[in-house]
Amino acid sequence: MMMPETSFFSLDGPIDVAPSDGQCRAANLSGLADWARQRGRDARGIVERHGLEPRVLSDPESLVAPQQIADVLEYCSTAFDDPLFGLHIGSVQDPEVFGCVTALCRAAPTVRAGIRCLIDYLPVIHAPDCEVVLIEGRETAELSWLVNTDLGINDQANYQAAMLNVKLLQAIGGPAFRPSYVSLSAEARPADLPEIERLLGCKLHQRSRRNAVAFPVQTLEQTVPSANRLLFRLLGSYLEQVKHAHSRSIIDRVESYVRGALASGTCSVERCAEKIGLSVRTLQVRLAAEGARFSDLVEGQREHLAKNHLAQRRLSLDEIAERLGYGEQTSFGRAFKRWTGMTPQQFRAGCAAAA
Repeated sequence: MMMPETSFFSLDGPIDVAPSDGQCRAANLSGLADWARQRGRDARGIVERHGLEPRVLSDPESLVAPQQIADVLEYCSTAFDDPLFGLHIGSVQDPEVFGCVTALCRAAPTVRAGIRCLIDYLPVIHAPDCEVVLIEGRETAELSWLVNTDLGINDQANYQAAMLNVKLLQAIGGPAFRPSYVSLSAEARPADLPEIERLLGCKLHQRSRRNAVAFPVQTLEQTVPSANRLLFRLLGSYLEQVKHAHSRSIIDRVESYVRGALASGTCSVERCAEKIGLSVRTLQVRLAAEGARFSDLVEGQREHLAKNHLAQRRLSLDEIAERLGYGEQTSFGRAFKRWTGMTPQQFRAGCAAAA
């Protein structure tokens, strides 16, 4: 789906770094801490058991391996004696687990356009190894999903995906939306079928060749109740930026990270390496091979952003200093003088005179 190349409003670049192959956002673990606490368990021990840091429980933007997510869900199914754990955790989660892609789907003009957004951008924003497909028949359409890597036993991940996809389709299909059926490759116990069908709101087809949520094909042309043309264009343009940035060089990806992290005060080579999915050492080696250093890229982006903000004249010097990660305006002023030989006030005055 092609979005406009430019918008009246714009960002300097992607706010966050998209996951790489072999990574996904930790948002699938949202709510696990509360779930475990209510059952007398500590979720930190559960995620640490699978090589994850406890912060993944509260930071959905953390990047982890899909295998780790699948393994945590399977372990929880055993630890909580819950053969439908993936379905149950999905039932207390929101479709926002998929990140800002969900907001774009909700803003789409039609259900078909919303599903197209999910297909185009879920691999960009949430999980590159996950593929979503729309299969249209004469009477029924299926939203099907698969993971393009071998995760071994991942029944609970598919239960969770089924629940979240049903919720997303309900969000864009409106109050009257009802799935026709759900097909899953997982094999449920006969005793669990009533609970599965109650939560999903439809019949379950087991031992299918694909995982899918089915619904009447005419639903595709229905208007999305929350359609918002402005949000659809703006967020769609942003996600195109993220998609484009993800295909760039290591320098471009680091610069994208820096632009988004400066204002938060969390801009560091360690955090950047984690976001991109590399060790600090590997990141430094790859930058060196391109003749670059992380500190130089940070300085370059600070100078670039500073000049833009000063020329636009919308922010005060204190606000610009804060957005660039400086603790005070004087530090910003000294750095700017070092870059350009001028004070920020002189540069702003020169821009005004040239306008």
